[in-house]
Amino acid sequence: MNIDNALNEALGLKKIITHEIIDPKPLIPRPSDIYGEADADYKYSRENFYSLVERGQAAIDGILEVAKEGEHPRAYEVVGQLIKSVAEVTEKLADLHDKMKKLKEVPNNAPRNVTNALFVGSTKELQALLKGDHESIEIKRETA
Repeated sequence: MNIDNALNEALGLKKIITHEIIDPKPLIPRPSDIYGEADADYKYSRENFYSLVERGQAAIDGILEVAKEGEHPRAYEVVGQLIKSVAEVTEKLADLHDKMKKLKEVPNNAPRNVTNALFVGSTKELQALLKGDHESIEIKRETA
């Protein structure tokens, strides 16, 4: 007889085991792609950074209590490393915000017309292009 079964029988416990499969879900739900890929990625990254900062703060509080109770130098070293890590994550959050701001400003600051165009080819091809003889240029490019 199994030890677990013997203990359950001696204590008068019924053996009820249920198997439940839990589908692991991300802590932060991924945003839907309503506004475009860049906006969805920005929102997802932003929420992840906020979650990391909050968890880091909780970890700092916990390890700080341990450091105060034990007064061990290694515990204080860990607190310092956690504070540094949380500070780096908040810096990355600020960088993400700046990058997204610059990304949204690009279409407004882009040049509206082309002032300097460059043609790469021979003078004969340029003359054919100016005369509107596009067929001779395309044929030469296909054979070349």
